Amino acid sequence: MNKALIVIDVQNDFCPNGALAVAGGDEIVGGINALMVGFETVVLTQDWHPADHASFADNHAGAAAFSVVQMPYGPQVLWPRHCVQGSDGAEFHPALNINAAHLTIRKGFRAQIDSYSAFFENDRATPTGLHGYLQDRGVKDVMLVGLALDYCVAYSALDAAKLGYGVTVLSDLCRAIDLNGSLADMQAAMRAAGVILG
Repeated sequence: MNKALIVIDVQNDFCPNGALAVAGGDEIVGGINALMVGFETVVLTQDWHPADHASFADNHAGAAAFSVVQMPYGPQVLWPRHCVQGSDGAEFHPALNINAAHLTIRKGFRAQIDSYSAFFENDRATPTGLHGYLQDRGVKDVMLVGLALDYCVAYSALDAAKLGYGVTVLSDLCRAIDLNGSLADMQAAMRAAGVILG
């Protein structure tokens, strides 16, 4: 079994009534739980932002949520405040079977840089440690599910492909934000990188 299941950011703030709710975000939880049973390596990722995180719109005077600013590492969407460390919004959805996971990767905990991908922060260089963990376990292929398809799932899939993994994204166990056409753009990018969209 050289396959790993990577469950991206199934957290309260990304589910209905959350601070950055993804439509239908809670609908995928049961399917993800059922899928976990078939994998010997299951990894959860968790957005884990300090309150002063640079990606929060309210930390930029006069900035609107979902506007884009330039950071030292490139363009950055300014998000509503979400997944603040220790908050209920940062916790995993209560129905998610977290006991089936072998590793939890927390990301976005550095105040000055965001982290969409499970593998690298948004500077595309600072690793999260996930690649080394998967290598140590002999993982060759990864399957990704979770939130949101066009951001953290897609960035993780693209990085996994770049690192040489066989990558499948199960679209029916993801939900998307679709900000200004981001879903179609990222689906095209994933296909171009050889990611299988199931």
